[in-house]
Amino acid sequence: MNGNSIAMHPKVAEHPVIPTKQKAAVREGSGKGAKTVIKEIDVPTPGPGEILVKINWSGLCASDKCLLHDDWAAFQWGMQDSSQGILGHEGAGVVVAVGEGMDKKWKIGERAGIKWIYSTCGDCYLCKDGGDDELHCANKKHPGFNQPGTFQQYALSDGRYTTKIPDGVTDEEAGPIMCGGVTAYVACKRSGVKPGQWIVILGAGGGLGHFAVQYARVMGMRVIAVDGGDEKAQFCKDLGAEVFIDFLKTPDIAARIHEVTGHGAHAVIVFPAGKETYASAPSYLRVGGTVVAIGLAPDPTAVAGAHPMLVIGMRLTIQGSTTGTLKDVDEALGFTVRGLVRPVLTRGKLEDLDSFCEQLATGKLKGRAVIKLND
Repeated sequence: MNGNSIAMHPKVAEHPVIPTKQKAAVREGSGKGAKTVIKEIDVPTPGPGEILVKINWSGLCASDKCLLHDDWAAFQWGMQDSSQGILGHEGAGVVVAVGEGMDKKWKIGERAGIKWIYSTCGDCYLCKDGGDDELHCANKKHPGFNQPGTFQQYALSDGRYTTKIPDGVTDEEAGPIMCGGVTAYVACKRSGVKPGQWIVILGAGGGLGHFAVQYARVMGMRVIAVDGGDEKAQFCKDLGAEVFIDFLKTPDIAARIHEVTGHGAHAVIVFPAGKETYASAPSYLRVGGTVVAIGLAPDPTAVAGAHPMLVIGMRLTIQGSTTGTLKDVDEALGFTVRGLVRPVLTRGKLEDLDSFCEQLATGKLKGRAVIKLND
């Protein structure tokens, strides 16, 4: 499919036949030895405020890998029993059943996207403040964490917080945008970098990074992509990076960035979650620069920032960033509708999940992995 083609989608019957059983990838074991096993489980029925989505494609996020392997155990943060052991939060498909109270918002056959945030409470001060604050609602729910995720053929979703997928975006493209795409897009916005200014993207050839290279480029930023290997170099340049720095071949990345930019970059986005990556990021910046922290480091000693002498002396900003609001997701999808941003996909089936997670852990997965769940 070329960048200008319009996606064609199969029609869904007005009263689709919904099976009683379905396939799902269910977590077994714990820690680094945890795996996913394909099981037959019941297809759920939507309750009030919910819809049932037939999942055609679901993206694989690094968070899925971390939850599978208990990478955040030091923070007592892991999959809850209420998830039923089903990971996934980048689902795209069609609505096949509508629960009570959602009939005016959703119709059977409409295309829907399920995101990292399943729902928010709507009542706490963060929800009522509006804007980005609701993303931090203490009562929010997450697929694959405390709700069954999207690595199943049929998944429930909160009708209020589900995204409508526009024409011009295929399901396999839309899935990864539900988390990876919007996270990268919002990170670029929060960097504060203006058109013509420099932004460094660490992990530029990965699932999040390759989105950020594209969003930054179309937003007018000058992109310095940092990753490892000749294949990633060509990949990032093809996506629009002006400069590529191979960390495997460059002994002093900071010096190279300052050489290219003259005074340092205006911002750096940290996608890799390593302690050393976070420690080096501030050295890439000029006075008044911004570190945008994205990667959720499993090491409890990792710090996003620098010594107060450096932060104060260079007037640095350390900006945390999570995913995006409903509006942010619509905006991120809009770039794909216009043919400006396209995820680069590695396709597979439920049986490939464990292999893809291994590739994620070693940085060998180019672009974003997507799992096909239904024909």
